[in-house]
Amino acid sequence: MWLYNNKEVTDIIQIPEGAVAFIYKITNNETTQVYYGKKSIYSTRTLPPLKGSRKKRKVTKLSRWADYKSSNKEVQEWTDTTREILKWCYSQREATYEEVRVLMCNYAMEDENCLNGNILGRFYKGNIK
Repeated sequence: MWLYNNKEVTDIIQIPEGAVAFIYKITNNETTQVYYGKKSIYSTRTLPPLKGSRKKRKVTKLSRWADYKSSNKEVQEWTDTTREILKWCYSQREATYEEVRVLMCNYAMEDENCLNGNILGRFYKGNIK
């Protein structure tokens, strides 16, 4: 179950029109550890062309956002969690920016309680002093 402004978000109908992703925070209720991330609401795949055509096909479908736990293996093993949507994003570029902003504003690389290990693969927890 995802929460947005303390209300459950369980269905696509509850997602704002035009939103393509969201920024989230998962909190382990037992240890108070946190993890921040972004999740796309839709996934797009490129398929080979149909017989007799030269154009590749793009197929967009709803991702499994409602069941999503995290890309972090440790977070996936957590059992008692609170999953919060912090912000809706209306482009993938905005989602990337907002994820970095949330990580920076919450001092994720300096916080021992935060499980995020890097930002954009450029700033690593062990290298920040």
